[in-house]
Amino acid sequence: MISPDNPFAAPSELPYALPPFDRISDEHYRPAFEAGLAEHAAEIEQIAAQDAEPTFENTIVALERAGELLSRVASVFYNLAGSSSTDEIQAIQAEFAPKLAAHHDAVHLDPQLFARIDALHARRGELGLDEESLRLLERRHTDFSRAGAGLGEAEQGRLRELNEQLSTLQTRFQQNLLKDTNDLAVVLADRAELDGFGEGAIATAAEAASARGEDGKYVLTLSLPTSQASPLETLRNRDVRERIHAASMARGNRGNACDNNAVVAEIVRLRAERAALLGYPNHAAYVIADETAKTAEAAAGLLERLAPAAVANARAEAAELQQLLEADVPGAKLRPSDWPFYAAQVRRERFDVDTEALRPYFEADRVYLDGVFFAATKLYGLTFTERDDLPKYHPEVRTFEVFDADGTPLGLYLLDLYTRDAKRGGAWMNTFVDQSELLGRKTVVVNVLNVNKPPAGEPTLLTFDEVVTAFHEFGHALHALVSSGRYPTFSGTNVPRDFVEYPSQVNEMWMLWPEVLAHYAKHHETGEALPQEQVEKLLAAQQYGEGFSTTEYLAASLLDQAWHGLGVDDRVGEVQPFEAEALVKAGVAVDAIPPRYRTTYFAHIFSGGYSAGYYSYIWSEVLDADTVQWFRENGGLTRENGDHFRRTLLGRGGSIDPMDAFRAFRGRDPEIEPLLARRGLGGVRSSTV
Repeated sequence: MISPDNPFAAPSELPYALPPFDRISDEHYRPAFEAGLAEHAAEIEQIAAQDAEPTFENTIVALERAGELLSRVASVFYNLAGSSSTDEIQAIQAEFAPKLAAHHDAVHLDPQLFARIDALHARRGELGLDEESLRLLERRHTDFSRAGAGLGEAEQGRLRELNEQLSTLQTRFQQNLLKDTNDLAVVLADRAELDGFGEGAIATAAEAASARGEDGKYVLTLSLPTSQASPLETLRNRDVRERIHAASMARGNRGNACDNNAVVAEIVRLRAERAALLGYPNHAAYVIADETAKTAEAAAGLLERLAPAAVANARAEAAELQQLLEADVPGAKLRPSDWPFYAAQVRRERFDVDTEALRPYFEADRVYLDGVFFAATKLYGLTFTERDDLPKYHPEVRTFEVFDADGTPLGLYLLDLYTRDAKRGGAWMNTFVDQSELLGRKTVVVNVLNVNKPPAGEPTLLTFDEVVTAFHEFGHALHALVSSGRYPTFSGTNVPRDFVEYPSQVNEMWMLWPEVLAHYAKHHETGEALPQEQVEKLLAAQQYGEGFSTTEYLAASLLDQAWHGLGVDDRVGEVQPFEAEALVKAGVAVDAIPPRYRTTYFAHIFSGGYSAGYYSYIWSEVLDADTVQWFRENGGLTRENGDHFRRTLLGRGGSIDPMDAFRAFRGRDPEIEPLLARRGLGGVRSSTV
C-alpha cells in the first residue's frame, strides 16, 4: 500500500498531468514502484481470470487502461535516471531492473491472458472493429507472441531468467558508461593549451573545472560519439586533441570497475540465446522481423550497398587532409584526432566556412523561439507560451505550453539544454505523459541536450551541429505533440524503431530554410542577420565530409549487426579483436575513422533501445531525403504542406502501418536516389527501400 502522501499515489492535478516535480524526491520511487507493480499485477489477474467471454473492451481496452500507477512512476524515474541521476537513483535502477523485467514476463507469459487475446485474434474479422482498434488487437497478439507466450513451461522459465539477467547487465552498462565518461573528462592546467578556443568556450571550460573543484584549471567534458568534433575542430594543440580523442576511445575499456568488455560479451551471448528460444537464428533477425525492414538481410543489405562508395569518398578526403597535416607536421600520419581540425580548415579555405565563427549567430534562445518554434508555427500553426509557474525537475529546465492553430491545447514541451555530470551524454526525446483519447491525456514531452553552460550572464551560443540537434530532437517532440490517436500504445513515437527517426530527420531541413534562418540566425550582439553569402557557402559546403560522416556511421551500424548477427553457438573471445575483425570484414576499417560508437560505449545498442537497430538512422534517411524532395517540389514551408504531412503521417503515430502512412503522404513507395545525391554516393546502385 502506497502512502497517500507519496506524490505518485494519485494522478497529478497539474495541467496536462505534469508530474509534481517539486514534491518528488528519491525516497518516493521505491514504494511507488512496489505499489505500481502490485497494482498492475492485480489488474492483469482480474482481466485474465474473469468469467466473461473475451471481448475487445474487457480484454484489449482493459489492458490499455491498466498500470496507471506504474506508468506514472516509471515515466518520471527513467527520464530522471538519464538526465538527473543520483547514487540513490542508480541503486534503485539496479534493484528494479530485474523486477520490472520479471513483471513484463509475468504479464506477457500469462497463459489465461494470452488465451483471451488469441481467441479474439482468431475471430478478428467478425468483431466489426475500426482500423485503429483492429491494429491494436493485432499489435497485442504480436507482442505477446514475440515475448514467448507460445513457449512451453520450461522454455518460458529460461526466458524469464534471460530477461532478468539482461535487464541487470544493460543497467550496469549504462551506469558504467556515465561514471567513466565523467572520470575521463580532460583536465587542462594551462590556458595556452586551449589555443583556438574563443573567450566564451574558455570561460565555459573554466566554469566546468570550478564545478568539479578544479579552480584555476579547465575541464573539457566528453560528448557521446567517438569524434569529439567541437573541441577537435578548433584546438590547435595536436597533443591536446589527441588526449581528448584518447579519452573518448577509452570509455568502458580501461580494465577498471567501469569496464564494459565482459558486460558486452554477456549481453550478446544472452540475447543470442533468447532469440534461439523464440525461434530466430540471432538477435538481429528477432528484432528486425518487427521493423519496417522486416529482415536483417534487408537492413544489412542497405548498409553494405552504401559502404564501398562511402569509404572511397572517405579515403579521398583523408588523402587531402594528410597533405594539410604534413604541411604543419612533416612526416606525421593522419590520426582520428586530426580529422576534425583539418576538415574544418578545408571548409574555411575552400568554402570560406568557419563553423566557430557562426556561433555568435546561433544564440540558444533565438534558435528555439525564433527558429525551431517559428518553423512549427509556419508549418502546423502551433504556438508556444512559456510557463514559469509550473514545477521543474531541474532549475535549468524550461517549460512551454503548446497550442494548436485553433487555440486548442496540445500539451507541454520541456527543454533541458545544458550538460551536467548527472546527465548521460547525447541528446534525446522522452515523454512524461503520452497522448491518448481513450485516457483523456495530452502530451508532456521533453528534449534533453548536452550543451555546455556558459558563465553567468553570458549568452549560450550553439555550434552548427548543436543547432542541427535542436531541430532534430524537436522533430521527435512534434511527433508526440501532434499525435491524435485513441490508444496509448500507438501514441506519438510508438512506431517501429527504423521509422522513428524519420520525422525528426525531416525537421532538420528547416534549419537552413531561408525564411526560418533569416528569422533566428542573428548576431547576438549586433542583431545583424547571418550574411547571405555565408548561407550560400554553408549550403555549398554541406556535402563536403560526407565520406567521413557516412563511413563512421556505417561502421557503427555494421558493428551493431555483427554483434547481433551472432547465433547461440557462436563464440567470441575478446571484444576488441572481434570489433576490429568485424570492421575489416564489412569493408569499413579506415585507420583515421573509428566507428561513431565503439563497442564499450555504444549505449544505443547495449543500454538503449537500438540493439540491432542502429541501421535505423540511414534507413529512415531514405524516407527523409525523399520527403525533403517532396517539400521542395511543392512549395516548401507552407501550412498546406505541413497539414498534409501531419494529417497523413506525423499525427498518426503507430495507429497505421508506417509504410502505408508514407505512401499516403508521398503517393508512392520511397526511392533512394535523393539520399544518394545528398550524401554524394552517386555510384551506388539505386532502388526503392
